[in-house]
Amino acid sequence: MSHASVLVLGGRDALVGASRSQPLGRAATLGWHLSELQAAASRRSVQIHFADYESLRSQIGLGDDSEPSRSTVWCQRHDGSDSRERSLDDFSAVLTRTMPAGSLEQITFRLAVLHDFVRNQNRLKTTAVVNPPAALELAIDKFATLARVKSLGIATPATQVVQSRAAAMVAFEELGGDVVVKPIFGGEGRGVMRVCDSELAWTTFSTLTQMNAVCYVQRFVPPGGIDLRVLVIGQHAHAIRRRSESDFRTNVRGGGQSELVPMQASFEQSARSVCEDFGLKFAAVDWLETESGELQLIEVNGIPGWKGAQRVVQESIADQILEVLVSENE
Repeated sequence: MSHASVLVLGGRDALVGASRSQPLGRAATLGWHLSELQAAASRRSVQIHFADYESLRSQIGLGDDSEPSRSTVWCQRHDGSDSRERSLDDFSAVLTRTMPAGSLEQITFRLAVLHDFVRNQNRLKTTAVVNPPAALELAIDKFATLARVKSLGIATPATQVVQSRAAAMVAFEELGGDVVVKPIFGGEGRGVMRVCDSELAWTTFSTLTQMNAVCYVQRFVPPGGIDLRVLVIGQHAHAIRRRSESDFRTNVRGGGQSELVPMQASFEQSARSVCEDFGLKFAAVDWLETESGELQLIEVNGIPGWKGAQRVVQESIADQILEVLVSENE
């Protein structure tokens, strides 16, 4: 374990009054999650480094002629005084965290670089990627997620995804006139609203279509304000019930409260089957709890935060994440 070298890609808090091209000290740039990983790495004698997606650079055909068909991916670390470029091949594992916003071209390039790197690593097996880009692309897309888990025989709320106001209004009526509208991409409850009035539905769908947004319309599942998150971290798993007394959304960011609940075999088995199918080693699988006690899967998060979970989980979640990263190439 002492020889493990881990790169955390992305996930930094937004910098205020500073340019990302000018690396700052770790204390100035690391938020809570990356600081937790840094502390865990110190406890486990793991070398940990940090880089931004914006620093990714790829070169083709300029390296060793013995591997003419292989590209090389470089990143610039922001490790205080040491900001030298390093090849991703130098690390035993790469942990992918949140990718910052960018143009379509920038996002496409960053993902293409990671896809290419993972494809090379399938042969070389020197650097593990947790989680790989294909898994992230699937998990971040709520429509793709529900379509995939439904094929696994897992219950989900009735959902329609349409591209016009007229079709959205039909979906609103067919789903009972009480729906949750949410963006296909996004998390932490942002942009999620409950709509149970036809005039408000008309206004909501009009606005979305004017923004060239897709209308993701999901039947509201009572009672609301309660869900179950299963946090899967390699061989570890934690079941966390989240409640909100004032909102149907349970996100901790919005005031939801978390409690650790006993892990049931059915919870863990379903969560692990989803993670295995998606290719996720570290993920949060979220279910709504219905009035009858049934669970309906609503989202899979391939880049989960764990601040709320850590408040109720006794073990260090960051340590468990480092354990997964180190064990992937042992």
